[in-house]
Amino acid sequence: MIGSRIHEIRMKKGLTLSELAVRANISKSYLSNIERNLNQNPSIHIIKKIAVVLDVDVRELLKTELYEETHQYLESEWVDFINELKQSGVKKEKIHEYKTLIEFIKWKNEQSGEKSNYGASKN
Repeated sequence: MIGSRIHEIRMKKGLTLSELAVRANISKSYLSNIERNLNQNPSIHIIKKIAVVLDVDVRELLKTELYEETHQYLESEWVDFINELKQSGVKKEKIHEYKTLIEFIKWKNEQSGEKSNYGASKN
């Protein structure tokens, strides 16, 4: 939840609730309600003010734990894939040239799937 994220980041930055509230120009009680998830739907304007003081992107405050876990997992898969490409000699300047090959393989797999489905329906 957004309140938990704000609290976590605020603590990492070493700010008190009062300091963040004053710097963001919002009331301490309102900020406290957000952090304790009593107000689970603060306006984007308030979120932006808090993000500026915490020196983070607004998206950082909006992330959920599930999103982070999924995102980190996907990111590590892509990093591994990119590392494999680099190790095989693929230069980043030439990666767009491989797009055609990837599209062909995708098309070929789709065609194989269509043929096997077509053949299965005739039997």
